[in-house]
Amino acid sequence: MSRKPLLLALAITTTVLGAGVGACAYNEALGRSQFVFVDDSALIQQSQAAWAETLRTQKVSNNATQNARVRRVGDRIVQAANLTNRPWDYAVFEDSTPNAFVLPSGHIGVTTGLLGMASNDDQLAAVIGHEVGHVVARHAAERASTTQTAGLVLGAVQSQAGDYGQAVQAFGGLGAQLGVLLPFSRSHELEADRLGVDYMAAAGYKPSESLALWRAMAAGRQSGTPEFASTHPSDQTRIAQLQQYIASRGWN
Repeated sequence: MSRKPLLLALAITTTVLGAGVGACAYNEALGRSQFVFVDDSALIQQSQAAWAETLRTQKVSNNATQNARVRRVGDRIVQAANLTNRPWDYAVFEDSTPNAFVLPSGHIGVTTGLLGMASNDDQLAAVIGHEVGHVVARHAAERASTTQTAGLVLGAVQSQAGDYGQAVQAFGGLGAQLGVLLPFSRSHELEADRLGVDYMAAAGYKPSESLALWRAMAAGRQSGTPEFASTHPSDQTRIAQLQQYIASRGWN
């Protein structure tokens, strides 16, 4: 078996990583450096288009009480996170699946299923705090940068691998996904959990209610996906780490 594909992969990886040194920036909220070369303005533009498409294609709730609740809690969390320098928009979507999402453009969506599961505003603050944490942490830009880098390396190797191209695509792609992209995603989720309870506490909500929410989510979840192959940490991992962090801050 020729060593050419392997040597080429190492050369490309070295080049990409060398170029990435200039794209590393320190994120004070996370206490670590990030590899980010994706332009934030491009992400925001794409996010605005995605938000408009979501509003057009998904059923938005007109329930005034639900929408006011999300905005009230959201505005307090945004203020606690010092993100009032940008406009924020919220929407409640009629969907029985408990879910929420955030876009870098400052848009937050929450489903009616999640609102029903969050039995008080503290628990809703845990969700919105988590989502806002992703924005402060620049996780979207970091994940996009990591994904594009992995794709560049694998694509270049495949184009020069000759008879081994199919094997590289099958095993190389899976290796990048399980070894780089998915674990990084799980790391992002745990970081957002920690930032979220920071913002909860700063906004006057009770951080321990985040544990009650995640336990309720775990009880209602029906997923057999093992943690090593999931973009989210297992419920047990998330709850244990969050409980430890809350205790270390002396919160209840």
